[in-house]
Amino acid sequence: MELLTDVRRGDWLVRRAGAWSTIGGVVGTGFTACARVLHPVTAHRDDRSTTDRWGEHPVLETATWRWADVAARTGGTVDARTRWDRLTGLDDESDLPFPDGWRAEPPQEGWLDPSVLAVLIGHLAAATSTPDDLVAGIWDGWGDLDGSGMLVVGWQRSDDEPGPTHAERVAMQADADRRRAEQDALVAALAGPRLQWPGRDLICFATNASELADPTWTDRATVGDGHPLRHTPQLLWPGDRAWAMATEIDLDSTMVAGSRALVEAILGDPRLEAFEVHEDDPLG
Repeated sequence: MELLTDVRRGDWLVRRAGAWSTIGGVVGTGFTACARVLHPVTAHRDDRSTTDRWGEHPVLETATWRWADVAARTGGTVDARTRWDRLTGLDDESDLPFPDGWRAEPPQEGWLDPSVLAVLIGHLAAATSTPDDLVAGIWDGWGDLDGSGMLVVGWQRSDDEPGPTHAERVAMQADADRRRAEQDALVAALAGPRLQWPGRDLICFATNASELADPTWTDRATVGDGHPLRHTPQLLWPGDRAWAMATEIDLDSTMVAGSRALVEAILGDPRLEAFEVHEDDPLG
C-alpha cells in the first residue's frame, strides 16, 4: 500500500454517507444493493481435565466456524439482522463455552480476516473496470498508528528475589525510548489530510485487487519507515466508484454496496456467510 495525500478521491462517497447507525451510514448510499458479510468465528477445543502453570486449559485444536455453527449449538438462528450478543446471550467480549470442550471467541470487530477479504476481492475485482486502482481508508485512531501505542515490559521472579537490576532498568528505558522514537517517526510519516468520514477520520492508501487477493498481504504491508500495517481497510472503493466496502471499527461484519450482480455473487458464494441488507436498515 502507498500513502495517498489526495483524500478528495473519497469526497464522492462522503457525500453519500447515510444516516448514523444505519447500513448506509457505514458504507454509503445510492447503490443498487447491499450485503452484510459476517466475520468468521475462531473456536478452540480445550482439554478441561487439566490446566497449565497459568491456570489455563491446554488447547487441543482450533477451528474456524460460521455464526450458523454457533446457532446450531445455542438453538438460535442467523439472518441479516442477527447480533452476536443476541445469538450467544453474552453482553461482554468473553468466549462462549460449550459442554464438549469447545469455546467460541467473539468475531473480530474492525478487522476482516485477509482470507475472507481475498474471497470478496475476487467478486469486487470482477465488478469494477478499475481493479488496479483501489483506495483503502484506514482509521487513524488505531493505537499503533496514532502514536499512543504502549510498550509494556515485565519480568517474573520468586517472592524472595529482588526487583529489576540497574542494568535491566537501563535496558527497559532504552526499549521505551526506541519505541517512542518509532512512534514519533510513524506519526510524522502519516501526517497529512484525512478523509473525514462521519465519526471516523481515515488515512487513505492506494492499493489494487491483486495485492488484496493475496491473504498474506498483511504480513508484508508497511507504512512509514517499515512500520507494519496490521489493519484491513475500514473503507475500500475503486476508481470507477462501482462499489464500496466497509469494515467499521465497532462492527463484527463487513458491508458491501454495489450492483445487483455483485451482491448476488457474494450471497451465492458458499465460502462467505452473507445476507442481503438495505442501506436504510439499522445496524442493530
